[in-house]
Amino acid sequence: MDGLSRRNMLIAGGTLGALGALGMASPALARTPWSWEPAGSVAGSGPGADPNWVWDDEADQLLAAVIDRGDVPRINPILRTWTRNDQPLPTGLPADVRDFMERARQLPVWADQGKLDVAARFNVSRGFYLNLLNGVGGGMLSTAIPREARAVYYSKGGADMEDRVAKTSRLGFAVGDLDAYRPSGSIIVESVKTRMVHAAVRHLLPQSPGWSGTSGGQTIPISLADMLVTWHTLPTYAMRKMLEWRVPITPSESTAYLHVWQVTAHLLGIRDEYIPGTWDAANAQSRQLLDPVLGPTREGVELTDILLGQLAEQTSPASISRPMVNALARYLVGDRIADWDGISREPFWDPTIATIWPKLVGFREKLIPLPLVPQLAWTLDEAARRYIMFFLTKGKETHIEIPDTNRPS
Repeated sequence: MDGLSRRNMLIAGGTLGALGALGMASPALARTPWSWEPAGSVAGSGPGADPNWVWDDEADQLLAAVIDRGDVPRINPILRTWTRNDQPLPTGLPADVRDFMERARQLPVWADQGKLDVAARFNVSRGFYLNLLNGVGGGMLSTAIPREARAVYYSKGGADMEDRVAKTSRLGFAVGDLDAYRPSGSIIVESVKTRMVHAAVRHLLPQSPGWSGTSGGQTIPISLADMLVTWHTLPTYAMRKMLEWRVPITPSESTAYLHVWQVTAHLLGIRDEYIPGTWDAANAQSRQLLDPVLGPTREGVELTDILLGQLAEQTSPASISRPMVNALARYLVGDRIADWDGISREPFWDPTIATIWPKLVGFREKLIPLPLVPQLAWTLDEAARRYIMFFLTKGKETHIEIPDTNRPS
């Protein structure tokens, strides 16, 4: 298990041992009957089928055909040249791929450009919090989702987590950009590419013995329920934490921030009847979909260790970077999830961050004066800034590409 420290494996072993079979079977055991009403969605209605048994049929059929006929090496270099929302699709794409992408890039009729513009300004003004919450917080939540952790681990991206983080950050960077849904932006591009990647993984992962042996009975990965679970680790979680931290947010900003993620969910292939129409509906859906499926896995612990190791490399001084990173991650997601992720407890940094972070936020939002902010808070502030820059710049250096294989054995 390369890259996984003995200390973290021992911590994880204690957690997994205490919970017994839950770590292996939590997705199947914890799932509750689907009861979320499509009346609460952006569509306002729908059949209401359980999204655990719904996938992205159009994309899935297309990408299965693309992979089986060996077109991936030809398509990926062409896709690299498609970078802007307003850019025509590049020449040279197979006709079926081109036709799908033309349909997939269209905004839903309910998209509101005014709200998208407000959201773009909000994403920029609150980027410090959002990038930290989506990057570190969302990352730690995702590794505590057994289905997601295993899907990432056994897919091609799991073998190179730095590249995997870079590709994920590219989508995050695009949705948070000031020009996100403007012609010069790129979120439409990155969303369509990500939708195609998800479809490719659905075709490939069932061929992986490692994934099939740990899938908890799931035969096709990344259902729409799985996508919604991940969605809630981003906007729903981020909004909840910002409100908890008393970050000032106006009603129009709150509505707009939800809207940009609603449109993005649509572009990623989530059906409108499942996309929450309000924050109340989002929180209700999160309680049903996300909360029950959180749990520990060996794969999640290993991925967490790699992710936090990458983050620690961006902070200084080196002698305290990993303990501080551990404590920051624990503060963002709480003790239960941190323990499931195998994150070490840090006797100095855990209480320190819990004390100084609210003061740092208060100063940033002009809620408290500078003299009340401990000097140590600026060490944490700088560490967070460095991670955010790493998160964003890595996203610019890579490309979201269609895989044609699983994680090498």
